[in-house]
Amino acid sequence: MTRPAAPATAGQERTSKGLEQFFAAIDGQENLSIIDFGGASQANISFITDLGHRLYADDVLRSVDQTFGTGEGARERQSDPDAIAQYLSQNLTFHEASVGGALVWDTLQFLAPPLLEAIMQRLYTVMRPGAHLFAIFSAREKATTASSYAYRITGSRTFTLSLRSERPVGQIFNNRSIEKLFQGWGSIKFFLTRDNFQEVLVRR
Repeated sequence: MTRPAAPATAGQERTSKGLEQFFAAIDGQENLSIIDFGGASQANISFITDLGHRLYADDVLRSVDQTFGTGEGARERQSDPDAIAQYLSQNLTFHEASVGGALVWDTLQFLAPPLLEAIMQRLYTVMRPGAHLFAIFSAREKATTASSYAYRITGSRTFTLSLRSERPVGQIFNNRSIEKLFQGWGSIKFFLTRDNFQEVLVRR
């Protein structure tokens, strides 16, 4: 399959099949607790609360940087079990099976494998069976860095993005490695876009 070549354009509204199906999956449900890994955004808060749900904003990349640092040695610190345990004691501290959905955006691709595995285990524990998770990965499989964006929901199938930073990726992700990441979850759907994104919708 040929990979898309056009870069994502910051500030431009884009249509998202994965986001559309995420909202379709929670349609008809009430008072869900939904996690937004992108941090506080009034647009996202308003959109989710208008649907009758609660949004918990957690800027995961910022909290990871605060705990593990940035630059040289950060990846090694993200592999330290004690540092990971410290991080999880202060972040994503939801009750078991209490979360009805998760918008993790592009966060997962920037985490070193040990930290990523620990966060995935935490997500699996706190999300309800049948709950859905929406994630985005760079479709440039051989890239060692990727752009991190802030995502603002503008509709049930659209969002805008703004560039935050260029960051090293934690590992190379392709369809097989993404499927392995969510091994044991209920199901996974892939949506390949035209602007170097791969969207994923996963059911717990």
